[in-house]
Amino acid sequence: MPDIESSRRIAYSPAPFSTWLGVVCLFLLFGIIVLAVIGPSPRGTDYEETRAKKRIEQLKTLREENQKELTTYAWVDQNKGVARIPIDRAMELTVADLVQKKPTPGGPIATPAAETTPAGASPAPAASPQGAAVSPGAGASAKAASPPSSGAASPSPAAQQPPPAPASPPPASTP
Repeated sequence: MPDIESSRRIAYSPAPFSTWLGVVCLFLLFGIIVLAVIGPSPRGTDYEETRAKKRIEQLKTLREENQKELTTYAWVDQNKGVARIPIDRAMELTVADLVQKKPTPGGPIATPAAETTPAGASPAPAASPQGAAVSPGAGASAKAASPPSSGAASPSPAAQQPPPAPASPPPASTP
């Protein structure tokens, strides 16, 4: 058995001091190279400041271009005869055009026929003249849907009739 024991033992000699010194020197050399590469690079605050300045300049030029488009005359498509005019002038022309047009009177608003409800069903809410909808093409204003004032001319008799009262179920009897 002494042969097996001696074969299991492996002779390890300690590493010489020069090997340890070489490994430490390699780590130091790697650290110096990393510092040489990373050291002169700009830091984060300066980079963010330059980006912010560029964004501010781009915003300023964009606003100047938009202001120029809103306040000057220019051709959009000269072949088709399409031009751009200042926004203030466009609003003046629109108001002048609307002043020349007279609103068309709205006709009477038809109320739906009253439907009878079964005795057990709850009644449907009645449509009031104030809540009646006016079609966009009719040219009527919201005043046309409100009841006429005392000094105004009265609309047609069909529009004056109040809506029919909803049918209500009979009251429940208590014993």
